[in-house]
Amino acid sequence: MPHPVVAKDNVAVITGGASGIGLAAAMAFARAGMKVCIADVDQPRLAEAATKLSSLAGAANVMTSMVDVSRAESVMELERAVRERFGGADILMNNAGIQPGSTLFGEPDNWQRIIGVNMWGIINGSRIFAPAMIARGRRGLIINTGSKQGITTPPGDPAYNVSKAGVKAFTEALQHELRSTKDCRITTHLLIPGFVFTGLTAKGRTEKPAGAWTPEQTVDFMLARLEAGDFYILCPDNDVPRALDEKRMLWAAGDIVENRPPLSRWHPDYADAFKRFVEEK
Repeated sequence: MPHPVVAKDNVAVITGGASGIGLAAAMAFARAGMKVCIADVDQPRLAEAATKLSSLAGAANVMTSMVDVSRAESVMELERAVRERFGGADILMNNAGIQPGSTLFGEPDNWQRIIGVNMWGIINGSRIFAPAMIARGRRGLIINTGSKQGITTPPGDPAYNVSKAGVKAFTEALQHELRSTKDCRITTHLLIPGFVFTGLTAKGRTEKPAGAWTPEQTVDFMLARLEAGDFYILCPDNDVPRALDEKRMLWAAGDIVENRPPLSRWHPDYADAFKRFVEEK
């Protein structure tokens, strides 16, 4: 049985919904009989995605919107349009994200854009949609797409790591706020994908690497864990089992507890210790 909010005639809004995980989620919601709104900055992909979704849900049940999630006024217009067209949202999936790469002392505009889309997009979506979702008095879901890099923060792409670490902290705070709000029937969930073959991760490749999951696999896993009631939806992939992810995350937390150097997993003095830690039963 799917989560009760994933139900016929309920409304799902997905940002970054024209491709990748967002489109796979939109297709899954449409197959469940939901009305679907996808928001994106890519108009040609929005049009292509709308055609696919209409074949499943019917054109009357599909809505598209050009939205820059980093701008609160753009997200406010999206929320208003969804209320006018469908009466409001039952599921909000804050999924829009970018990963153009970054360096610590790189261009500030690049940093601002990454943090604007990846972190402020989720803050804007949640803050703008949640009050009306709560006021409806119905069960609902807010799903925020994070990243393992926001937890283990590997070297190499600091702006992306900072943005996704912010998503984790914000989503945890949001869930606490929702569960502390009288008569609130909305829950929030942090989607933590593994290696998923999308436009974000393709990096010039045209064929899916053996280690990667498809967006559809990721969404199937997400739906199963939503049904189970998970807050942290930690996805494995074909290369990295959950047990290894857990070890990496525990080691990252251990840097603080054990007073090791930051990012000690990549520090030459701790390479052997990390290897032993991973191999421990």
